[in-house]
Amino acid sequence: MPAEWTQHAGCLMAWPNRVELWGAQLAEAQRDYSLVARAIARFEPVVMICNPGTSETVRELCGPEVLPIEMPINDSWARDSGPAFVRRHSGSDDVALVGFGFNAWGNRWHPHDDDAALSERVAEWLGLPYFRAPFVLEGGSFFVDGDGTVITTEQCLLNPNRNPDLTRDEIAALLCDYLGATTVVWLPYGHSLDVGPNGTDGHVDGVLQYVAPGRVMLEVVSDPSSPEHDRGVANLAAIDRQCDAAGRAFTIDRLGPGADAAVSYANHDLANGAVIVPVSGSGNQPASAVEARSLERL
Repeated sequence: MPAEWTQHAGCLMAWPNRVELWGAQLAEAQRDYSLVARAIARFEPVVMICNPGTSETVRELCGPEVLPIEMPINDSWARDSGPAFVRRHSGSDDVALVGFGFNAWGNRWHPHDDDAALSERVAEWLGLPYFRAPFVLEGGSFFVDGDGTVITTEQCLLNPNRNPDLTRDEIAALLCDYLGATTVVWLPYGHSLDVGPNGTDGHVDGVLQYVAPGRVMLEVVSDPSSPEHDRGVANLAAIDRQCDAAGRAFTIDRLGPGADAAVSYANHDLANGAVIVPVSGSGNQPASAVEARSLERL
């Protein structure tokens, strides 16, 4: 699997539609998703998976640069329920899709049958080969460097609500088999807010971003009053003890949001030549704002 900073053909998103989740905020959620889609579309094509009968709404809110594709979905988190794109070898144009088991973050939401089928349906739409991995895994729970390394968290992947019959070593072996990796780097924790009935049990994308081989951005909050402080210190100690697939010790750029940060700035999107960053709503920035900033490759 290539790293996120690799030049890619486009971005896959899913349109919010679940009234049980959004309630009276559904229209606001759709507006914010459209802002994200428009920001990404400045840099690369965006495909928006949407339920049958909703493509006109997507076109109206997202504009002509976003392509709506009608396909049954339950929820709007394509990173987690959608496929991983892999290549036969580094630099190859021979692409396939990998679909993982999806159980709505530990069977939190029902139904989720259409989301569980999303990867295979996308592969059929694209006309590309498809492989089904025999374990539960969400896309936000891991990162790869495209050079043989996977980074994930124990909090999520070892949670018994995902793969209770698999050991840590068995999960690591499956990650390597289906992502084309040789080394799994384990952090203990995700973000403290990523728990509870609406959480994902500590996805790594809430605390870390891979920016180059051997180099990561890691959320480490210096204020000891923050619930993220001890988690960040433990994650820093864990990654300091490990090396990547090439035997490199990690260079770590620390992300240090304030003690009351409600948004993890690690959880952003790497587009072609840009970073799409969420903002917390503090100061003069509205919570719905999305910024597209140029990325100087580190």
